[in-house]
Amino acid sequence: MRSTKRLPAEPTPINLGDLAYHTIRQLILQRELPGGSAVVEGRLAEELNISRTPMREALVRLEGEGLLVRAGARSYSVRTVKASEHFQSLQVREWLESKAIELAIGKIPKDKISDLRERIEALKDSNHQEPIHWQVDDMLHMLCPEASGNVVLARLIAQARVSNRLFELMDPFGRVDDDRAEHLAILDALEAGDAEAAKRALATHFKNLGDYVMKRVRG
Repeated sequence: MRSTKRLPAEPTPINLGDLAYHTIRQLILQRELPGGSAVVEGRLAEELNISRTPMREALVRLEGEGLLVRAGARSYSVRTVKASEHFQSLQVREWLESKAIELAIGKIPKDKISDLRERIEALKDSNHQEPIHWQVDDMLHMLCPEASGNVVLARLIAQARVSNRLFELMDPFGRVDDDRAEHLAILDALEAGDAEAAKRALATHFKNLGDYVMKRVRG
């Protein structure tokens, strides 16, 4: 009987549209493309060494997410968020995330809560707190929406978070330590299965954030 050799697996094809999307999204979120920056399809396609078609697909996706606004037939700019929109988004998020807590309470796996707690507590020992902070912030604030079973609710909350993120990227505020403590208070209530306590902790978090930002805006 002849032996057969297993052929090496073919490499997974790279979706260039996804690659362009994630690359540009990170450039925006890491402030390498701040609010108001021009995003030109042809120039970016050349810089990333990909064709214009996947680049165009990526830019359309980012426009749909509210990260970009169209500036011309083949150009966009990073959306600029004013303080008024930032505060309105915070208010909407408090309403929506409170509802998400009601729907998700008791449904979040204990190991997921424990893992997130470790990540939050580890922020105090991080030498690069801001990028890690944003990652943990996403995990904490999307924990209940994703466990709520309501995909529309989760999508609306994610969209509102874009406005807050873009505004804070224009003028990043050093609330890493305060956020860590407030996030842990929310997580404590979720772990205890206490929806009302979790909503109170969430409201306190948003109020403190709003007060802090207002002081900075007023100078």
